Amino acid sequence: MDRLTNTIRPYAWGSTTAIAELIGVEPTGEPQAEMWMGAHPGAPSRTERGPLDEVIDEDPGRELGRAAVAKFGPRLPFLLKLLAAGAPLSLQVHPDLEQAREGYEDEESRGVPVDAPHRNYKDANHKPELICALTEFDGLCGFRDPVEAADLLAGLGVDSVKPYVDLLHAKPGDGALREVLTAVLTADPEEMAATVTEVTEAAERIGGAYAPYAGIARHYPGDPGVIAAMLLNHVRLQPGEALFLGAGVPHAYLDGLGVEIMANSDNVLRCGLTPKHVDVPELLRIVRFEPTDPGVLRPEASPDGEEVYETPIDEFRLSRFVLPEGATAPHDLTAATPQILLCVAGSVRVGDAGELTPGQSVFVPADEKTEVSGVGTVFRATVVA
Repeated sequence: MDRLTNTIRPYAWGSTTAIAELIGVEPTGEPQAEMWMGAHPGAPSRTERGPLDEVIDEDPGRELGRAAVAKFGPRLPFLLKLLAAGAPLSLQVHPDLEQAREGYEDEESRGVPVDAPHRNYKDANHKPELICALTEFDGLCGFRDPVEAADLLAGLGVDSVKPYVDLLHAKPGDGALREVLTAVLTADPEEMAATVTEVTEAAERIGGAYAPYAGIARHYPGDPGVIAAMLLNHVRLQPGEALFLGAGVPHAYLDGLGVEIMANSDNVLRCGLTPKHVDVPELLRIVRFEPTDPGVLRPEASPDGEEVYETPIDEFRLSRFVLPEGATAPHDLTAATPQILLCVAGSVRVGDAGELTPGQSVFVPADEKTEVSGVGTVFRATVVA
């Protein structure tokens, strides 16, 4: 198995302290948004054998196992991250597999450069993801019931949002949500900026349920995504709780530290809260306009002590082991699939890789004998093959 050296991405929305505190080092003063663990070509983990993507390329069957290669191809199908949000991320959705393939082929055929700022599809894969909170974690996930969204907007007492309130009351759920999001994203920019300013002032004055949106607006003044965000469910996860984000579900992370796992893709369509490109027609094709419960996940414990976060996809499987004081027998984690193990608390011993402290991780090839012991918490990322 390989101890991993991982890249920390300094995106502007990142916390300046959360990752540093977890791994026990002095903050740099700069944002540290994500630590990537995996074989993504954008920032592959490094091992003593070389970059992890190159290690896997040399012998996919050995590193990933025959079943994983047969099902997902000769690539590690997931990317594991520590994610530390100090400010809201962009409001976004991800395509399903068919939409991703169609979109990628279309942009390739039109010769859109893969690094072009207006490019939507960087690859032909979907991007389901799961975020598990390590601290209190705030986010937006899925549409509210239109009547609830109308009541929230009406409670601001802002005349310029009344047309959206009326639309939400006038039409069936899916149609109302589509019309309002379309209207918000296609409104005259100057008029929308003035509306968002009024909304911000009202949200700051009222507080309570409006406080998260006032916070968003402080980071993105005048952005239509502030109003779009009010159409979504606000969720506050407690440590150990998680959210699964499937295709077409609008979402944004607002604040907190978590472990995130996703299918190995960069495909994002943005709805707002960003200076980046927003492709409204393509976005409206991808978004699922249906009210949803955020569906907070709690891990399901198995007899061997593994706590699994159940999801409906196979590209990743996330679980954790909470190892208490006084435990004697190690946990056997040997599997026919590839694994990344990440310590987030205490000190754990992983096979011949030795001790892991918070923020340290290892890649375990398929069928490699692996045991974990010690006192602490370790997350296990693998696939269902």
